[in-house]
Amino acid sequence: MSTVPGIVINHVPASTGIYIGSPGLAVLTNGDYIASHDEFGPKSTEHIRAVSHVFRSKDRGKSWEKIATINGAFWSNLFVHKKVLYLLGTDKHHGNVVIHQSTDGGEGWTSAILRGEGEYHGAPVPIIEHRGRLWRAFEWRNPPTAWGINYRAGVLSAPVSADLMEPKNWSATNFLPSDRSWNGGDMGAWLEGNVVVAPDGSLVDILRVQTKSPDEKAAWVKISDDGKVASFDPATGFFAFPGGAKKFAIRWDKKSKRYWSLASIVGEKFRAADPGKVRNTLALTSSANLRDWEVRSVILSHPDTIHHGFQYVEWRFEGEDIIATCRTAYDDDFAGAHNNHDANFLTFHRIEGFRQKVGS
Repeated sequence: MSTVPGIVINHVPASTGIYIGSPGLAVLTNGDYIASHDEFGPKSTEHIRAVSHVFRSKDRGKSWEKIATINGAFWSNLFVHKKVLYLLGTDKHHGNVVIHQSTDGGEGWTSAILRGEGEYHGAPVPIIEHRGRLWRAFEWRNPPTAWGINYRAGVLSAPVSADLMEPKNWSATNFLPSDRSWNGGDMGAWLEGNVVVAPDGSLVDILRVQTKSPDEKAAWVKISDDGKVASFDPATGFFAFPGGAKKFAIRWDKKSKRYWSLASIVGEKFRAADPGKVRNTLALTSSANLRDWEVRSVILSHPDTIHHGFQYVEWRFEGEDIIATCRTAYDDDFAGAHNNHDANFLTFHRIEGFRQKVGS
C-alpha cells in the first residue's frame, strides 16, 4: 500500500465486493479534519439503506481514525455551518434527500428527511452561502428508470439562519429534464451539479455532462434570484470543461479572483470516445469567467487507464494550500482495484502553496 499516492484514510480490498465512494471533507472550528465516504458495489447496501463512514484527523491530515458509521447516508457532502457539522445527501442509491447533524465533532449523529418522495441523485458537491441562503444541487430521477437519461437538474436551499434539520425550511427549484437531441445529439445525461456564483452575481448550477465525444463538456443551468426557477438554453448552455465527463467540484478563490476545480481530466494521449471512463489523471484547473477553463497543474496520474483512477475529489482552500480527499483506484496487496471506477482507497492530499505553483 505504500505506493498509493497521498495518505490512506481507508482501504477496502476489491474482493469484498464493497467499493469506496463519495469522498467528503470538512474542517472543524477546532482545526480537526473530518473525512467521509459511502459504500457501493454488489455486496454493499447502497440500494437498501446505504452507510457512510466518518474519519477524523487531529494532525492536519497526517493520520486518521474512524469515529462513526452513519446509516442511511449516500452521495453526501460534509460541511460546517455555525460551528455544527453536517452531512447532506441521500439515504440510498436514488433515495430520499437526508441531512445528518453532529454537534460533537462527528462521533454522534441525528438525521432528518428533507424530501421523502425518493429517486434523488447527487454527489459530494459544494454547498455555498449566497444571498443569505445555503445552496446545494441535486438531481431527481423521473421517470424512475435507467441511469442518467431521466435525471432532472435542480437546487435545494435554506436560509442561513434557519434550523437546517427542519424540512419546511428547505425549498427547491423546479427539476429540469434533459434532452437527447442537445449538444448536437451527444447528450447522455447531466448530473452531479455544482452551485456557483457567476461573475455577474447570479447563481448557476454547473453540471457534469455524459458524452460519447472525447471533447468534455459541462452544462450551465441558471437559477433565479428567488431560488425557485431553474432554466437552461441548449443553444448556449454547453461549454468546454476539462474533466467535465466525471464529477468535479468548483470553488471561487477571492485572493486570485479565479474559479478553481480539481477534475479527472483526459490527457491528450488518452483521448477516446466515452471520456467518462478515463480517470487516471487528476488536475487542478482554473477559470477567470467560469466558462473558459485551462489545466494549470497535473496533481496525480498513472499511465494505466483501466485499473487506476483519481476521482470524485472533494477539496477545500486552507490558507495557501488546497486539501483534498480522493476516491482512488490503485494497486494494493490484494490484486488491486477491479477497475478505475470501483475504488479501493480513500486518500488525503495536500497541494502546498498552489497559487505559487500555478502562477496565479
